[in-house]
Amino acid sequence: MRKSVGIFLAIFFVLQFNHVRSTSSEQPYRTAFHFQPPQNWMNDPNGPMYYNGVYHLFYQYNPYGPLFANQMYWAHSVSHDLINWTPLDLAIAPTESFDINSCWSGSATILHGNKPVMLYTGIDSENRQVQNLAVPGNLSDPYLREWVKYPGNPIINLPDGIQNDDFRDPTTAWLEDDGKWRILVGSQKNKMGIAFIYQSEDFVNWTKYDSPLHQVADTGIWECPDFFPVSVDSTKGVDTSVINGVVKHVLKVGLFDYARDYYMIGNYSPVKENYVPQNELNLGTLRLDYGKYYASKSFFDPVKNRRILLAWVNESDSEADDIAKGWSGLQSFPRSVWLDRNQKQLVQWPIEEIETLHENKVSLHDKKLESGSIQEVLGVTAYQVDVKISFRISNLEEAEELDLSLSDPQLICSGNNASNKGKFGPFGLLALASSDLTEQTAVFFRVYKNNGRYVVLMCSDQGRSSTRNGLDKTTYGAFVDIDPQQDEISLRTLIDHSIVESFGGGGKTCITARVYPAMAIGEEARLYAFNNGTQSVVISELSAWSMKKAQINVQETISCTDQ
Repeated sequence: MRKSVGIFLAIFFVLQFNHVRSTSSEQPYRTAFHFQPPQNWMNDPNGPMYYNGVYHLFYQYNPYGPLFANQMYWAHSVSHDLINWTPLDLAIAPTESFDINSCWSGSATILHGNKPVMLYTGIDSENRQVQNLAVPGNLSDPYLREWVKYPGNPIINLPDGIQNDDFRDPTTAWLEDDGKWRILVGSQKNKMGIAFIYQSEDFVNWTKYDSPLHQVADTGIWECPDFFPVSVDSTKGVDTSVINGVVKHVLKVGLFDYARDYYMIGNYSPVKENYVPQNELNLGTLRLDYGKYYASKSFFDPVKNRRILLAWVNESDSEADDIAKGWSGLQSFPRSVWLDRNQKQLVQWPIEEIETLHENKVSLHDKKLESGSIQEVLGVTAYQVDVKISFRISNLEEAEELDLSLSDPQLICSGNNASNKGKFGPFGLLALASSDLTEQTAVFFRVYKNNGRYVVLMCSDQGRSSTRNGLDKTTYGAFVDIDPQQDEISLRTLIDHSIVESFGGGGKTCITARVYPAMAIGEEARLYAFNNGTQSVVISELSAWSMKKAQINVQETISCTDQ
């Protein structure tokens, strides 16, 4: 009897694509450990999943240039560790009447029998947004290199009363006790943001439920929705189909009009098919990230029982700059996500695999920073670093008063940059700084009093991030839900050439920025801890690691034989 067995004879890495400039001096803003394709435009992450020993990332891609196109494709990369990524051929292309004008975002679901399927939005020949199904062409291929579109597409047509371009981005499906799958599709009607819910017994024939799962007036189109359970008593993730008394459900929506991802935490009833959030959606409520972070998508990782989150991080320079660079767009570093123990918000943290890139650790303990002082962090590659710092403060009764009812945190940060002295703050980090501090991206905190309690504000100030003109240098800000009387004020920042990704309060508040220094590039970049408040602070602990370059867009060659 003849037995066919695929044997790996050799796995090795080869040189990066020839058309990618190789040196940091030629491409100073390309990242070392954040995912990006070798060239051209990239936006939303699509269908991330784990299948047969391999992590998969699909994403919106224009194979013909560095700007968004009228015809979008799904590109595809795979990884064994969510750090190093191998590019594969394009997975889904606009070739049929139901997607001829673009293959837009969607999600992966693992069906019974360990069979992955993909739902995605197609822009059809009449420019209507419809929902389509694709399945792997070869389930024995762990890389899932071939995808076959269902010949009966579209499986979900545009609902009555919805405009052609207001119906998109199906979620990962979940299975209920009644044997029916559910998905959400984002939409709007008269500026009412809507999450339509659909049910199916066979994953092909779908019926829209009478009422949306949720809707909110005056929020515009809801796109890239995500709906998943989170444990109320554990930091571990749970599969999308888990529904019991020890989970709450997160409904995340991207508000297209604002390019921001907002989320709600609440209770979902599959019997009533309704969702009751404990925090209603408005422009002042919970966001996954208060900087550049959009179209996020999560998936359940069964290997380590965690929920992992990715998002598109777009550019802050011009289209002309993108054309000159030959590329546009990054993916955020993968984050583990769970429900905070107070059950009021999510916590996000870089996945533990980041430690495989750590080298040359430096540390600092119990360093007092007087008013106006600055401490350089030496011994690390300041343009490619993972840094954690914790601050301890005392004499909090001296803090300034802040009226929260009149306070927009981003406006406070914008009006009080890193050089504006308060009592407690600003104190934090100066990332991608030039030696003379002409260029700097400041990530910092301020502490205020409000009605007998203390308020911690976190800011990311891009105002002095570059001497270049024509850049978006917005300053971002948000409050951090910690009590500085009980907890030290902590900050973790991932710095990677043109992205500064920061996690305040152990991941309770996240702010991502894109910056393009002209001077603080490569070995010229510096990293500092600073305190510009009138009161002293103490660095209780600082740890920083230089980051090795991940193997991204590096071809993996695999030879197989049959015997």
